[in-house]
Amino acid sequence: MPSGEVTDLVPTSRCGVVGDPVAHSLSPTLHNAAYEALGLPFRYDAARVPSGGLAAHVAGLGTEWRGLSVTAPLKREALELADVVTDRARLAGGANTLVRDGQAWLADNTDLPGAVAAIRERHTGAVHSATVLGAGATAASTGLALAELGVTSIRLLARDPARAEDTVAALRRHPDLAVDVLEIDVGAVVGEIVVSTIPAAAQTDAVLAATATAAVVFEVVYDPWPTPLALAARSREQVLVTGLDLLVHQALLQFEMFTGHDGPLETMRAAGEAALAGR
Repeated sequence: MPSGEVTDLVPTSRCGVVGDPVAHSLSPTLHNAAYEALGLPFRYDAARVPSGGLAAHVAGLGTEWRGLSVTAPLKREALELADVVTDRARLAGGANTLVRDGQAWLADNTDLPGAVAAIRERHTGAVHSATVLGAGATAASTGLALAELGVTSIRLLARDPARAEDTVAALRRHPDLAVDVLEIDVGAVVGEIVVSTIPAAAQTDAVLAATATAAVVFEVVYDPWPTPLALAARSREQVLVTGLDLLVHQALLQFEMFTGHDGPLETMRAAGEAALAGR
């Protein structure tokens, strides 16, 4: 895809992020920094859309809208309302990206390839088994990303294993992946990498102690930053993959889908780092 200034796009082209909560999102910072760097006539905003409200929100968007980044709790709703669904979004059981193509909406999941890129940027060693803390849509996409990196066994540690059915089903759709799920308070962390998708407030001393055996810690939460787990990983000199790493790589893919242009990765990363430092 070519890079450079755009002369044939409508000046009012718009994109945005939807979710609940969404005020903390760094996505507007990343995307708008990229638009400015490339001279693109786009605008990217955040809109709070509660659970159950995505279809109505999308139906009310004008023709100037090119795409949406979709965050919790709307990723499965995005999958359901789309006219076209990519294989990886269907596999993950949720979509974090909606792209407009004429009158149709395409649902995709850039969390999956974004997580692959984020991990490989920090760690090039082999991974065979892993533990994922949490059992939501992000746990599903990161688990499938781990499978692409060679992981064949994943343990989910959930606060409520009974509510992990969708995520377990998504992971088990992968033909080469064995999955078990246990309560987070009693299950042991296994494998070379541990991925945390749980809020900072849920990162108890027991959770932090359990993650000490992993060579790599992937903390997908970036607000507040640093989280207790990120601080612990740094103090233990574990390889740390951050939520900003994931956000930047998945946002880069979304940017390219929304605009048709190569995204400026380092510009987006720098904008995100500056925004986090200012919080």
